Amino acid sequence: MSTARMRRVNEVVREVVGVTIADQLHDPRIGFVTVTAVETSPDLRTAQVHVSVLGSDEEKEDTLVALRAARVVLQKELGSQLRMKRTPKLTFHYDDSVERAARLTKMLEE
Repeated sequence: MSTARMRRVNEVVREVVGVTIADQLHDPRIGFVTVTAVETSPDLRTAQVHVSVLGSDEEKEDTLVALRAARVVLQKELGSQLRMKRTPKLTFHYDDSVERAARLTKMLEE
């Protein structure tokens, strides 16, 4: 169950991580990434970051590897911008909802 406070925390974490990926990470393996959602645990120790990546399967996997390698940088930026008791440990997961929606739309059109 998500409380209003947790929804606000998730939204702020999503925004900070998204901006930091776009502005500060210059790893060539990171393609066009959109942070679609964040699910923070109630104790604020962990946060699952769901990302959507445009490109081939290989590019998607390379992007996830690069994001996992940049986790410490992202957590440091998160800690500096948010005043929270704990900075959550970030884990990255691929979100294929955009692709599923496109396939569903294509099927409906046929």
